Amino acid sequence: MAVPRRESSVSGPYRPERADVDPLNSLFSDSFTDRYRRDGLVGVRVPKLNPEIWRYALQDAGLGAMIWRDEDGKIVAFNVAHHSGKEGWMGPLAVRPNRQGSGLGAAIVQEASRWLRESGSATIGLETMPRTVDNIGFYSHMGFIPRHLTVTLVGDAQSSSLGKATLLSKLGHTDREALLEAARDRLQQSVAGYDYTREFEITCELGVGDGVVLESGRVRGFALWHTAALVEGRLPEELRLLKLFADSKETFAELIAVLEAAAADFGLGRVAVRCQTACTGAYATLVSCGYRVRWTDLRMTLDGYPEPPVEEGEVLFSNWEI
Repeated sequence: MAVPRRESSVSGPYRPERADVDPLNSLFSDSFTDRYRRDGLVGVRVPKLNPEIWRYALQDAGLGAMIWRDEDGKIVAFNVAHHSGKEGWMGPLAVRPNRQGSGLGAAIVQEASRWLRESGSATIGLETMPRTVDNIGFYSHMGFIPRHLTVTLVGDAQSSSLGKATLLSKLGHTDREALLEAARDRLQQSVAGYDYTREFEITCELGVGDGVVLESGRVRGFALWHTAALVEGRLPEELRLLKLFADSKETFAELIAVLEAAAADFGLGRVAVRCQTACTGAYATLVSCGYRVRWTDLRMTLDGYPEPPVEEGEVLFSNWEI
């Protein structure tokens, strides 16, 4: 006799706990591998992420980190929503492959969007693969509008002096706090309400990366990066830029040189920069410096919650991936 199938149910959202990192990691790997397979990339297996990177992402997201459980208590979906002041974005997010097509994907995006709106976000965005038309269509029906590309470019580390730049990890708590406050105030002169202080602080606290603020009587720019391995079980391979602000083309070039020197000092061979192509001058600078294109993502923002423009000549890179 056939056993009647139990009606499936999903509950949530819940906040993930430390014990949830491994099942989160497995769901991340399985769902994104399935996505590549459906895009025709059958041989691609998306690896699990470094648990320390998950720890950073979940701590950064705070109440925006959400999981949903099935009738057996297992994680069936998650969405990690972040807000840096008024800048809000979500990712990564995924639904277990055998539960896709049930409306759960729409529910987790709606819940994260609601949370970001209630948190005061003026920008609400996400990134997806440009070739994945199903995803673009799905997010479009959820009210997201395609914007520019984020192009990941990779350059070589360069053994050189950091010049006048001082790594935040080398500063005492009081000096670092004052410098980050100055960096926040300068950023908000260009994009009102944006604030990356928390990301700097968590990065230094967890020891997964570092940052720098450039001054000449005033803040000219800053950069935040991670050097911890992205993939579970691998050694660190490259410095990955998370946030960057530069008040001019010259400051941008100086910050890139700092990134290359910091990578070399840490024993890494490469620098990875996720360049938002709205900053066309910065993209051209990276290409002229020998940076190679590795990957592309499509930036999408919720209708009515766009990214603000920056002043001509300024550069703002904000990574919407972990």
